Amino acid sequence: MTVPIDLRGGNKLVKGVFYGVGVGAGDPELITLKGYRVLGEADVICSPKSKADKEGVALSVVRSLLDTKQKVLELTFPMTNDKGELELYWDKAVRQILSLLKEGKKVAFITLGDPSLYSTYTYVLKKIKQAGPYPVETIPGVASFCACAAAANIPLAEGDEKLAIIPVVKELDPLRLALQNFENVVLMKTASNYPAVVKVLAELGLKDQAIYASRCGLPDGFLKTGLPACPSDWQGDNLSNVGALNLTPLLSLTGRLTLPEETEELEELKKIQKDYLSLIIVKRSSYG
Repeated sequence: MTVPIDLRGGNKLVKGVFYGVGVGAGDPELITLKGYRVLGEADVICSPKSKADKEGVALSVVRSLLDTKQKVLELTFPMTNDKGELELYWDKAVRQILSLLKEGKKVAFITLGDPSLYSTYTYVLKKIKQAGPYPVETIPGVASFCACAAAANIPLAEGDEKLAIIPVVKELDPLRLALQNFENVVLMKTASNYPAVVKVLAELGLKDQAIYASRCGLPDGFLKTGLPACPSDWQGDNLSNVGALNLTPLLSLTGRLTLPEETEELEELKKIQKDYLSLIIVKRSSYG
């Protein structure tokens, strides 16, 4: 554990500590004991969100665990690839965090999954470290693909098998190489390029060896096997709800779980497939 140190800032004694806390994939029960303790001890909880008028998913996960008296600072980071625009939001967030640290506050920045994996926290952390020698501690969390593999009751890798974790980008050649050279592949951020990804999987004969996971661990999360060419083909075969506090009713992912035909719930599931909280696990070996 990092022990807070005293830093002299002019005539002011500074004891602020910056924490990065991974809150897991969506199920509050997956938060580590250390993460839970730090959240309870923090003076301020920093919660990232993609839209100013919408609560962040990470905050919705931990909301029931927080003291009502704790201050929550919501920080907006838009979903954009514009580096210049993102820098403006990162800088604004860091200025607010540094102000709290200079007051001697314990500040906990929460993030879904693990803080070290495709997390906004890493960009903020870099700037905090550049600003001065403030004590920092990063607390790991359960990564989304680990939670999805656990929900599906499959191993991510066994024995000497290789595992690749890659973000899906517009250029598909690196994706093909990974699928050809690794026994197990986790494809992150699949929503934006889903049709092309499924096409590549079909070309390599891996479409039926893939599991699609959306919002795993959250109440509206689900897993799907045997990927169709487009979301409209998902009518209820092989759909499994994954409740945030109840992962046991998955049965067998190779079985059939029928949902009410064309209900509002099913329509919502179709929309969720486009959510950024989605990934695909591909296993060249059988996982049934």
